[in-house]
Amino acid sequence: MTPISVDANQNQGREFRTSTASTKVTEAELNELEQAAASSSMKLGEWIRDVLLRAAKSATGTVTPEHILTEIVGLQLFLTNALSPVACGGRLSAEQYQELMRNVKIHKHRAVREVIAQYVAGQPEEHHG
Repeated sequence: MTPISVDANQNQGREFRTSTASTKVTEAELNELEQAAASSSMKLGEWIRDVLLRAAKSATGTVTPEHILTEIVGLQLFLTNALSPVACGGRLSAEQYQELMRNVKIHKHRAVREVIAQYVAGQPEEHHG
């Protein structure tokens, strides 16, 4: 009998995904989903899974470690971008402050995914100067 070899990187410590949840979409909807996934630098299937699970968790009112990390990363983004001009002797106008807040809200989820990916890959943390 031939032994079965298993790729050690195949599972990487996560549970095997054995179930499928599916739906039908129009071509226009598919294009919209693909653009959203691409803008998050994710494959379509992974992006859809991420969105569905995040919605399911928020619907149950469960606060996850990722929620907390998202807010911490958002705070880091805010402080880095707000304090940089101040440290150089400048000031933020009210409009600049509002734009900064909008950018943090838009980009904090992607930034968390990047931070988590760095940890999973064993890469050192990037330092902002």
